[in-house]
Amino acid sequence: MTVFSNDIDVLCIGHASYDLVFSVPHHPAEDEKIFAQGFLGCGGGPAANAAVTVAKLGFKAAFAGYLGHDLYGERHRQELIEQGVDTRFIVRGEAPTPLSAVLVKPDGKRALINYKSETRPLAANALNFSGIAPGAVLLDGHEPRISVAYCRELRTRHIPTVLDAGSLHEGTEALMGLVDYLVCSEKFALQVAETLDQALHRLSEAAPAVVVTLSERGLVWKKDGKTGALPAFAVTSIDSTGAGDAFHGAFAAAVATGRDWIATLRYASAAGALCCTKMGARPGLPSKEEHAALLNEGAD
Repeated sequence: MTVFSNDIDVLCIGHASYDLVFSVPHHPAEDEKIFAQGFLGCGGGPAANAAVTVAKLGFKAAFAGYLGHDLYGERHRQELIEQGVDTRFIVRGEAPTPLSAVLVKPDGKRALINYKSETRPLAANALNFSGIAPGAVLLDGHEPRISVAYCRELRTRHIPTVLDAGSLHEGTEALMGLVDYLVCSEKFALQVAETLDQALHRLSEAAPAVVVTLSERGLVWKKDGKTGALPAFAVTSIDSTGAGDAFHGAFAAAVATGRDWIATLRYASAAGALCCTKMGARPGLPSKEEHAALLNEGAD
């Protein structure tokens, strides 16, 4: 008989990278040389950022994914440890740690270049999750071989699963019909259907609960045959990098701790909004105190 440990609130499975973030006055034109007004190097990646969000909000988080035996991989691993994220499910190897170059404009909008080189998704048997019983599992689709089989197991154990669907690709397509909560970007929704209404209908046929995030326009959702919308928290945006990752991490934490539906959406929305108020995804992930203050302010 397997004895399960409940020492993880949210297990985040997926992509980890190292981000090189440049603050630029405008998007460079063809053959134009511009000078960055600021620079930041930090860990990144949807699932890794979500794990740090969970930990900063005061919960027990673990990250499962790949980091190379290189400078960027070691820096990222140390960051995760410093933030209190459980790193026992990180696989190290000789393939390089993925890199992202992010250009951030004065209005907070961004452009991103991702480099993975020969780094490939982990094999289905690369990790062993036996013996743990997370409160919820967040998947970003970048480790499909591990995630698909584990999702099926989690369903039999009634452990809730959340998919961070940023764009439609092999991983998100494989997982969208296996999770309890499909939380996607507007980009993903409009890759599935021509309009948001059509996307909500189609996606609700795949998952019991669907959320489409719309940046500063808030979000729309469909659950239990009901639909609704929620406005975004009003903040001054400096850099939107990582806002979706923060939203997904906070959403999974709220699911793991049994918040009701609207409270879960507000909890996640506050985290996403706060991430836009600082330069860089990782530094922008909110503390428990910052998050609580915005939630209380929004309730007034």
